[in-house]
Parts: sequence; structure tokens; C-alpha cells
Amino acid sequence: MRQPGKQPALSLGEPFAIRVEPKGFAFESTRDITLLEAARTSGIIFPSSCRNGTCRTCLCRMASGRIRYDIEWPGLSADEKFDGYILPCVAHAESNLVLEVPLAMTLK
Repeated sequence: MRQPGKQPALSLGEPFAIRVEPKGFAFESTRDITLLEAARTSGIIFPSSCRNGTCRTCLCRMASGRIRYDIEWPGLSADEKFDGYILPCVAHAESNLVLEVPLAMTLK
């Protein structure tokens, strides 16, 4: 039974809305899949290469939201992290997100 005033915990599978600017693409992601994988599953292609957080091909800016990483320190400088840059190949959504990915394309 839920206690008054407490929010239910999110399950791993609960979807988050992801918006990709400047093109206005949208997809959903969960905590258990990387943003790169979720985008691709939805027919949205981000630039990518290594898929392990080192090559920086997928580098983009997160305008809003929260993420967590698969690895302790992805290939980003402290300044880049502070400025909102992320690596979607090793990032998982922890909330709804707005990402700035100018080179994103759709398969449709």
C-alpha cells in the first residue's frame, strides 16, 4: 500500500520522452537502454562510432534533463560535462531529456 505523500518508485522500464533539436525528432527511452540504442530503435540515427564512450563521435549537448553513465568517466572533460555535453552511446535517461544533435537523421 502506498503511503500518503510518497511517490511510487520508477521501474526500469518506465519510458522517458526524449526530444532531439534542432530538428524536433522525438523518441522514448528507459533507464535500461543507452540513448544511442533507444534513438536507433526509434528510427533516429545519431552520429556514432565506438559505442563505448571514447571516440566522441556521438558528442552532443543535453539542454535539459538527467542522465547516468555506463562507465565511471566517459571521454569528456570536466568543462564539457559542466557545459552539458554528453556521450549518448554510454548515457541512460534518468528523466525526460532535450538533446541538441544537429546531425541527427531519421530512417523514415
